[in-house]
Amino acid sequence: MTPTPQATASPLPDSVVALQAEPGHLIRRAHQLAVSTFHETHGRQITPVQYAILRALQDAPGIDQVTLADKVALDTSTTADIATRLEAKGWIVRELLPRRQRALRLTPEGEAVLAHMLPRVVPMYRQLLQPLEPAEQAEFLRLLRKFVHLNTPSSGDPYSGKPEV
Repeated sequence: MTPTPQATASPLPDSVVALQAEPGHLIRRAHQLAVSTFHETHGRQITPVQYAILRALQDAPGIDQVTLADKVALDTSTTADIATRLEAKGWIVRELLPRRQRALRLTPEGEAVLAHMLPRVVPMYRQLLQPLEPAEQAEFLRLLRKFVHLNTPSSGDPYSGKPEV
């Protein structure tokens, strides 16, 4: 088998890489920084994944749980679990549809939670990306979108979908 040009141009050596240079470790650390910044900004009453679900429901009220799972890149079991928790908080309602599907919508309380959070979202991300120069921020976000898109099964939306396992 002939190696692809991308594989031969890899910046990773063929031998063991220091932990701090491993892509998986760096991605995990970036995730830790993002979650920490999220909690510093919004507190611990809501998680980043719960926020993503609320935002998806704001964008597409009444979608079913399977579609929601795809939009927020989660499996359907996890999405159902989180939806149950959000319903218990009074932030969403789940209506039973034919074929045992459920349509989800924000409640007025859920809309209020988002309304309180949204003005702080952009400043939060500015703080997170602040160590990078503006051009580096744009490049970092471009590369993140590309990385996620290339590792996401084909769908109509390059920014949605869960990775194949």
